[in-house]
Amino acid sequence: MNINKVSPHKYKYLQIIDTIDKSPEKLYFIGKLPAGRQPTVAIVGSRRPTAYGKEVTYRIANDLASRGIIIVSGMALGVDAIAHRAAMDAGGITLAVLANSVDIVYPANHKQLATDIVKNGGAIISEYEPVTQARDFQFLERNRIVSGLSDAVIVTEAAARSGTLSTVMHALGQGREVFVVPGNITSPLSVGCNNLIKQGAHPITCAEDVIEIIAPDMLRPQASLALGSNPSESKIIELLLSGIRDGDELQTLAEINASEFSTALTMLEISGTIRPLGGNQWTLR
Repeated sequence: MNINKVSPHKYKYLQIIDTIDKSPEKLYFIGKLPAGRQPTVAIVGSRRPTAYGKEVTYRIANDLASRGIIIVSGMALGVDAIAHRAAMDAGGITLAVLANSVDIVYPANHKQLATDIVKNGGAIISEYEPVTQARDFQFLERNRIVSGLSDAVIVTEAAARSGTLSTVMHALGQGREVFVVPGNITSPLSVGCNNLIKQGAHPITCAEDVIEIIAPDMLRPQASLALGSNPSESKIIELLLSGIRDGDELQTLAEINASEFSTALTMLEISGTIRPLGGNQWTLR
């Protein structure tokens, strides 16, 4: 695959890294970079995550990517690889920042992952010239770019002395938001996460917790754009936007008969505009 070289200072999506220490004068990449700036989140964590860490990483990365948020990570074993894969499974874009040159896949068993990232519209990125092998100090250097490309960093699982914490330190120095998934207080792989929360990081349990801080407008697309296909559906949407949830109250205020109301609800649910909460309660998606 072709190796491209770009000056991040001249490329709109990459210009955010002007704010980081030792901002690279050039970046090499294989694949495709977003043309304009889009909300971007780095997801990092343990190379040996527990079942819990795997689950929450996949869920959050998948949910964020399905909303159009770009997922950045380091293509390492564990959390990194899960985040990349979850983003692609959602039909989203993911970017991998390497601690070696882009012509070398490290770890070697991630060759298919690297291929899939590019094939699915993402990119493999590095500041290192071709034929540069990974060295220990370069992983720490790489982490400043992982956070620097992003609007926020999410830690899904990390031990007390996890290398992930270097990415967090870079993020804080760069003025990025830091989000952490709370973990089991008896698990050694959650100590780093729980300590970060004690120190002021944002605790999160779902993608919406991140979006409401870095891109709040993305939480309201349905509210601003949802339109019914007829007056009855439009009235129900309007009432839901006002905070009404109860089905009986919705029908009364919409001033439509039971049959018409039931049909309108069914069509709105099929179209994905609304969803049931149970107990004859409804909400917009």
